[in-house]
Amino acid sequence: MAVAASRPRAPYAADPAFSRGRLIAEEPSLRRNDFRRDCDRLIHSAAFRRLKHKTQVFVSHEGDHYRTRLTHTLEVAQIARALARALGLDEDLAEALALAHDLGHPPFGHAGERALDACMTDYGGFDHNAQALRIVTELERRYADFDGLNLTWETLEGIAKHNGPLIDRQGNPVGRYANRKIPEAFLSYAVLHDLELWTHAGAEAQAAAIADDIAYDAHDLDDALRAELFPIEELGGLPIVGPLMAELRQRYPNVERSRLVNEMTRRLIATMISDVIVETEKGMLAAQPWTSADIRSAGKPMVGFSAGMAEADKAIKAFLTPRMYRHERVIGIMDDAQRVVRDLYEHYWDHSGDLPAEWGSDFAALDHAARARRISDFISGMTDRFALAAHARFFDSTPDLR
Repeated sequence: MAVAASRPRAPYAADPAFSRGRLIAEEPSLRRNDFRRDCDRLIHSAAFRRLKHKTQVFVSHEGDHYRTRLTHTLEVAQIARALARALGLDEDLAEALALAHDLGHPPFGHAGERALDACMTDYGGFDHNAQALRIVTELERRYADFDGLNLTWETLEGIAKHNGPLIDRQGNPVGRYANRKIPEAFLSYAVLHDLELWTHAGAEAQAAAIADDIAYDAHDLDDALRAELFPIEELGGLPIVGPLMAELRQRYPNVERSRLVNEMTRRLIATMISDVIVETEKGMLAAQPWTSADIRSAGKPMVGFSAGMAEADKAIKAFLTPRMYRHERVIGIMDDAQRVVRDLYEHYWDHSGDLPAEWGSDFAALDHAARARRISDFISGMTDRFALAAHARFFDSTPDLR
């Protein structure tokens, strides 16, 4: 099934010719539009390269074929572009947002994030989405004229809000931040460059967000089966996945297990992409948005799953939680990984002289909150293997994480 055929640009698609621009004005490129330049800047960033050695679910050295943050990001970018192409959205902007969505992850994935967040409890916590914004607006140091990557407003908005608004119109935290403070990175940057944190993001950011869900579901199933965390027969009761497997077994009764899993994975992705396209087109026809501002003010996501597919998505994640994310093999490794992050944080707090010169030269002049954020920034930029090597320099016992 051709689920991603091109269609004319939708009236509510972002248009690079009418971007709200960059915080620091630059001369336009003669050969690349502003959103394409954002993609290229992200791909050439140091933070993007480091994703190669950062955990997705399995620690990167456990096997060459498991997803890392980099391969996951590339897969999300491909799905986001396919959705954008089929829906008449801007492909470059959708790709840029997919490329940026995991830049803020520390070593060891969500386990590392939990550890850093606990270490930073008294100083605003740690949030990987906020960290991604810090990276692209401040921490990358590639250009002589500015810190960060000086990305367009539309890309920065999507990084901040791809999962929905952060606050309501009165400034109260909503969504994932309803029960905790909004990370300072969002609020401080919005003072300089108002990202309208109370609205939804544009359609391209919503496409990148749902592409992340599709990639997670399909590829985590694939990785879990590759790791033999559960028997393939357990997929039979899952919505969408079970019927796909039954159809494949009937059509290819003698095919080897690895090909069966690969067929299931690609067909699941195609089925989910097709669902998003059909559901989004139906919703757009009903709502009749004419501008990207209409998408932002719609009060709900306009790009997403049908109700049935949303339930299937929840069922897949619920299935994977005990069998993969909380599997004793994964949990044991992640508990050790969290200890590595906590040890490093405490060590650098007590021995700031062990920070590289560019990170520690002015450490004594900083207040406690700034010191904590400096250490957090440094650790969050580490790859898995760099963090383990650093830990081995300072501690007698470093876990093997296997």
